Amino acid sequence: MDQALGDTADRVDPILEVRGLRVHIGTPRGVVRAVDDVSLTIGHGQALGVVGESGSGKSVTAKAVMGMLPRGAGCSGEILFRGRDLLTLSPGERRKIWGAQVAMVLQDPGRSLNPVVRVERQLTEAMRQHLGVGRTEARVRAVELLAEVGVPDPERRLRNYPHELSGGMRQRVMIAIALACEPDLVIADEPTTALDVTVQRQVLDLLDRIRRDRGTALMLISHDLAVVAGRTDRTAVMYAGRLAEVGSTRAVFTAPRHRYTHALLEAVPTIDHERHTPLRLIPGALPDPVAPPTGCRFGPRCTAARTECGAPGPVMTSVGRDHRVACCAPVPLPDAPSPAGGPDGR
Repeated sequence: MDQALGDTADRVDPILEVRGLRVHIGTPRGVVRAVDDVSLTIGHGQALGVVGESGSGKSVTAKAVMGMLPRGAGCSGEILFRGRDLLTLSPGERRKIWGAQVAMVLQDPGRSLNPVVRVERQLTEAMRQHLGVGRTEARVRAVELLAEVGVPDPERRLRNYPHELSGGMRQRVMIAIALACEPDLVIADEPTTALDVTVQRQVLDLLDRIRRDRGTALMLISHDLAVVAGRTDRTAVMYAGRLAEVGSTRAVFTAPRHRYTHALLEAVPTIDHERHTPLRLIPGALPDPVAPPTGCRFGPRCTAARTECGAPGPVMTSVGRDHRVACCAPVPLPDAPSPAGGPDGR
């Protein structure tokens, strides 16, 4: 059974199943174990949040699904999309899926959009390639998409270059490109990182509305716990390339069992946090990715570490309905904190 599945996962018709994914990247210092035995499942129309500190392997996992790993990276395990293992397909077979059935919204539209190509061409290219529509039909659809994602005066914006748009508008264009072929799964990797708070809310509302209206599955990657808390069905917590905890978003945020998840939530300011009092920081730093500790990788930073946290370390264990954790000393239920920022994460 997939180590990331909870009790309800067997009843969810999966659109994406990641099984035992490992990604190793060679560097001058040695091999970086960027992702180490990660398993995730997303059902049709479901939203999965993936959280963790920078360097925890969130984006590398997403890029492995999209086939966007750096040259020379080693990837093993299984990435099943609609039952087909993407890692076994030829480049031509993968291209028929990526963009058409699985799309990605990257965190920096300023770097992802081609600065010397007008918005119209970038938006219609995938439709013409994957859907086989003509230029006129693709342009009409492009105008509809820009209007759907909230870009004002879409006819005029098609003639713009990316630098002529604001950061929020560029991100909306990226979302429109991702939706152009009506994919079954959208992966959003830190989609609001470079945006101000108001535009962040608008972009997240847009992704949420599209998922509900279209039944599109969503993988939402973020370091912002509040973003994930209010907009996903399930949450996976990653640390140093491994899964620490996974389950329903309500369970993970209201009753976190892994010491790392608990520490993350403790470090988030809440509405009743006393002024001028320091936040509870997590001591230490992420381990060296070239030489990570044996056993639990959070062990050196954990205040409850014990002997069994060493080699071979904890395995993913069920602690409740649709809630699994890899921790030798789970947080007792009575000590669980409230969700970050309130019941909806805002």
